[in-house]
Amino acid sequence: MGYLISNVHILTMNKTMDAYPDGAILIEGDRILRVAERSALAGEAKNQNHRVIDGRGAIAVPGFINAHTHSGMIPFRSLGDDCADRLRRFLLPLENRAMTGELASLSALYACAEMLLAGISCFVDMYYFEDTLAAAVKASGIRAFLGQTVMGEPVCDSREPYGGLLLGERFIQKWQGDELITPMIAPHATNTNSPEKIREAAALAARYDVPITMHVSEMDYEMEYFRRAYGMTPIGFLDSLGVLSPRFIAAHSIHSTPEDIRILARRGAAVAHCIGANTKSAKGVAPVKEMLEAGVKVALGTDGPASGNTLDLFTQFSLFAKFHKTAHRDRILFPASAILQLATSGAAAALGIEDQVGSIEPGKKADITLVETESVNMFPCFDPYSVLVYSATAANTDTVFVNGRLLVRGKKLTGLSLPDIRRNLDEAMGIFRREATAI
Repeated sequence: MGYLISNVHILTMNKTMDAYPDGAILIEGDRILRVAERSALAGEAKNQNHRVIDGRGAIAVPGFINAHTHSGMIPFRSLGDDCADRLRRFLLPLENRAMTGELASLSALYACAEMLLAGISCFVDMYYFEDTLAAAVKASGIRAFLGQTVMGEPVCDSREPYGGLLLGERFIQKWQGDELITPMIAPHATNTNSPEKIREAAALAARYDVPITMHVSEMDYEMEYFRRAYGMTPIGFLDSLGVLSPRFIAAHSIHSTPEDIRILARRGAAVAHCIGANTKSAKGVAPVKEMLEAGVKVALGTDGPASGNTLDLFTQFSLFAKFHKTAHRDRILFPASAILQLATSGAAAALGIEDQVGSIEPGKKADITLVETESVNMFPCFDPYSVLVYSATAANTDTVFVNGRLLVRGKKLTGLSLPDIRRNLDEAMGIFRREATAI
């Protein structure tokens, strides 16, 4: 089916940042066919029998891209939020005791619903049971990069240390070439994998030409460990292993040094910046200004629902602006349009899919989000970029297309039942809840 989205203020987020204040978008199949002023496309729907979507003055943007999360961790949300050592006290023990493929899959479907309702059309995931999880993600209709976690200790989907390497290769072989799912390998962190296994993971990614993602330079103790053990930073260490490349997505990179930034830029590696989770846990503010100035590709991520609590990028937009402006004591740093780029065209470039998504242009995939402007918090709208970054919330997301499919309309999922998804997840959390209350 084709669609004509009309009566919208289009922010294309293309290289020249073209905008159409009274615009229309013609979709044919999974692609954007035309983008123009509304008057130029007025007769297209009747001529081609397209379904008309009246945007009612909404702001049309490329579907947002969440560059780092853990979709299987919805059950952990609000658990131990203010605990000093939450990772070792709650997260890892509970995963080993109570996380199953079924629970991870139901959680992922819930996460996909939450992200779609927040205008996110694509996300990057790192978790366990990724093959099982992928089926649920695929059913939701969202676009996703899914990474099988690799750790040097027994985990919930493999009692053998580094079992994720074998699981990851099988996962990649099964899903590579899928229209919506891009399989990846995801070594957990620099300090939870041996140098040899990190090399193996990178070699696997190179062999199948898929991305690799990893937590990098996130923790204070991680920085201290590498300083004492190797006399270098985690990023310097990864570079010494020869694993950094344009397919590498470094999550967090909070403690990157000027030399680290030069290394990332030289190797073409990207950074997934999770301002909400990083500041909630008092880890710090990554040097994104310096990264972008050096040519490093940066995208925004929410981190998992345990770390960042919300899976929407509107929350990240506002936090990003406020923390970075404050850190540099510079009110004009990062205008709203530049922040929006980090979730659209910039994120697509970071993932290496800028030829497919990230902007509203003819020939690209029809991943499009409409943010309504009729709610009380959206008026007046002198600057649509500013309204999206500083005023809008996930609740203002009205319509979402992914790959030409209408997945959200009128703030409701079109193909999924959120009450059913929540009930199924709730029922599957019995053992998890008992274990959580016992800790």
